Amino acid sequence: MRSGPFRPSSRPGVSLDIAPDSAGWRYLGFSLIEVDATYVHTACSEARETAIVTVAGSGTISVDGLDINVSRDSVFTSIERIVYVGPGDQFSIRSDGNLTVAIGSAPAATGAATRVIETAEMRSEIRGGGSSFRQVVHSMSHPIEAERLIVYEVYIPRGTWAGWPPHRHDGVDSAPYLEETYYFRLDRPEGYVLHRNFNDGSAPEGEDANFDEVVVARDGDLALVPMGYHTSVTSPGSNMYFLNFLAGDLLFDDRKTPPCFHSDHTWIEQDWSAGAWSLPVVSLNG
Repeated sequence: MRSGPFRPSSRPGVSLDIAPDSAGWRYLGFSLIEVDATYVHTACSEARETAIVTVAGSGTISVDGLDINVSRDSVFTSIERIVYVGPGDQFSIRSDGNLTVAIGSAPAATGAATRVIETAEMRSEIRGGGSSFRQVVHSMSHPIEAERLIVYEVYIPRGTWAGWPPHRHDGVDSAPYLEETYYFRLDRPEGYVLHRNFNDGSAPEGEDANFDEVVVARDGDLALVPMGYHTSVTSPGSNMYFLNFLAGDLLFDDRKTPPCFHSDHTWIEQDWSAGAWSLPVVSLNG
């Protein structure tokens, strides 16, 4: 399965690492880091920009002469500041207790200045309706400056779809080219997510026009979007959060370019309640 799921280990250190070559694409890297008193994570890339998102716990991110304190009880209770690291700057992550961070990275010729992106700079919106109703936090999207990287954090009520209508951004049908990861968290561990990636008669050059994969993801799993349209739904008993990193051909201000939506399904945006059933549908009394 090119789409996943990819499951992290529970040990301190790099618990999950998706490099561009292992994902089969060109730009986006993802890693999940578990830091405790026994492990300090240090990294530097001369030619990549990096976004560090706190998932849970507390600690210190040191970069460019700054010590940045981060803390998050849970992705379900708050949004935390993001640390953006420009190409060439070394950073370290440490904690006296426990700290989990997700790191996205992408090639950058110049990138932007290393800095902290505060929650006051982020934008939140409610999208969709009906059974596709969600909160989208623009944690590091345009106009927050970066060269290629984009970051979203999304909150989806239980039993609800995200990313509907299905959309694509793989360079097909005038869509922009963006690679994307989905890091899923569920508020009840017995729950699960269904995430679908699919082509529908058209595909990137050399790829299968009938490509269709469904990922069954659990709490803490990662899914990739290697191509095609995609959408996700959470099981009826679990509320869902996911963290998206994206990177591709769009640079700087062009990062605001929207994806391409599947034309068979966009009708619902005109009225999310149109055609919805109220039960019972049929009567047994003639």
